Amino acid sequence: MNTVLISAGLLVCSNVFMTFAWYAHLKELNNKPWLVAALASWGVALFEYLLQVPANRIGYTALSVGQLKIMQEVIALSVFVPFSVYYMKEPLKLDYLWAGLCLLGAVFFIFRAKFN
Repeated sequence: MNTVLISAGLLVCSNVFMTFAWYAHLKELNNKPWLVAALASWGVALFEYLLQVPANRIGYTALSVGQLKIMQEVIALSVFVPFSVYYMKEPLKLDYLWAGLCLLGAVFFIFRAKFN
């Protein structure tokens, strides 16, 4: 299988854990001390790193660090928006579309040499 697709798939899974580690405590542990939330988040983040590190190592065989970072940011927003809307019950905002369009511009510029 293509190394970029493997890397992207691992980054999607990693970002699911990352998003929960960073934000789920705001909903689930909001009445607990911040230290409890931090320790719980670190526990979740362990699984993020177990996926993110191999994703970047695999991806780096075909992509530059900048390309990996932009790919991760696009994936992060793609995971964050459904999380925000469905899990956190935040309203879907047009600002997510504008942010996504900005990221598409970033994708174009960081990958443009591959597009030629």
